[in-house]
Amino acid sequence: MQSPQFQVHADLEERHWWFLARRRILRSLLHRCVPPSKRALILDVGCGTGGNTKAFADEYSCIGIDPVPEAIAAARTRFPGIDFRTGYAPDDIADDMRKADVVLLMDVLEHVEDDFALVSGLLRGMKPGAHLILMAPGDPGLWGPHDRGFEHYRRYDLARLRMLWKDLPASERVLSYCNARLYWPVRLARAWTRMRGRSLGAADTDIALPPAPVNRLLCSLFASEGRVFAGLFDGKRRRRFGHGVSVFAVVRREEGEIAPRKRPANLPPDPRPWHLPPHLSGKRGYVVEKP
Repeated sequence: MQSPQFQVHADLEERHWWFLARRRILRSLLHRCVPPSKRALILDVGCGTGGNTKAFADEYSCIGIDPVPEAIAAARTRFPGIDFRTGYAPDDIADDMRKADVVLLMDVLEHVEDDFALVSGLLRGMKPGAHLILMAPGDPGLWGPHDRGFEHYRRYDLARLRMLWKDLPASERVLSYCNARLYWPVRLARAWTRMRGRSLGAADTDIALPPAPVNRLLCSLFASEGRVFAGLFDGKRRRRFGHGVSVFAVVRREEGEIAPRKRPANLPPDPRPWHLPPHLSGKRGYVVEKP
């Protein structure tokens, strides 16, 4: 992610429906993973400009880490008094990894070339009983200029996401698509942006603040999915969303050794199809990329 995208996040993550609803969902699940307490530690890996880290610091001890100095500088300026660090997890935060009760990985995986190495490294560094909560863009059919602007390596389906912890000492508490109730409007919007060859919002993103009543409605619709994830986590629900704009998982670290592992050599490359029509290929800086 480049500086313009970080600026969009900093400008909107305290107001935009997507950020607000995601935090409401996360808070419900955090309460299930570990009761609110300043003795409980939450690590926000890839914290960006700090909105999530700050949101949960009222109930937990929180640390945010990101490799981009500009993002951490913005986070420290916006939210003084919260522990933000420049660096890479798990290597630059190993001691805190071993103490953490929950590790957040919110929309980070798609920016990482070897997501197998990242997830196995995080789980390896976590203590047994700690939870890893992940969210990433879903459905490769939603590729568009927004993904190009954010330099995404991939969009996930559930099978591809599950590969990241398969055969590791980790148990799956939640695995589902999310932002499912707004999937079709988003799909139509993405089709429109592919035809136009540019995104809906600033800095080559689809993040734009709608009018306040619409913003509240969209927030409520997305946040309402939290009840489904809570039911899955509690074992009271088995049916998950079958499609969605994003994928979502909660994984618990179990006892056992974990060796760092790289992306399997026999796994086909993740496709990065921009789905632009031929008359737009090569225009406005976009090309049809092949795996």
